[in-house]
Amino acid sequence: MNAKTAKIPDTEEAWDSGELGRDLAFAEVIEDMTAEKALINEALELQPISIRLQKSLIDDFKMIAQMNGGIGYQTLMRQVLKRFADCEIKRMLREVASERAESKQRRTTRKAA
Repeated sequence: MNAKTAKIPDTEEAWDSGELGRDLAFAEVIEDMTAEKALINEALELQPISIRLQKSLIDDFKMIAQMNGGIGYQTLMRQVLKRFADCEIKRMLREVASERAESKQRRTTRKAA
C-alpha cells in the first residue's frame, strides 16, 4: 500500500498520537464560531455565565483538575457545582419529607388522644 491509500486503524492511540485528526488538508478555519457555539451549548444544555472568583480559587481548581486526570478546571467547577446542587436538593427534600412525617405523626397522636 502506498501512503495515500494506507489506512490508519481508528483507535484512541491513533487520535492521541495525531495519526488521525491532524491533517491540514481536512482542516477548515471558521472565523465566527458564534452560531456553532450556540448549537453546542444548546445540544449540551449549557448556558454561559460570567462570574468573578478569587484568583487563588481559580488556581486551586486548576491544580485539582490537573491532579484529577488533567480535566479542564471549568469542567471541574461545573461538576462541583452540579454535585453541590444535587446534594442540596436531596437535603431539602429529606427535610420536607421529615416535616410532613412529623406533622402526620402529631395529627395521628392528637386523634388517638
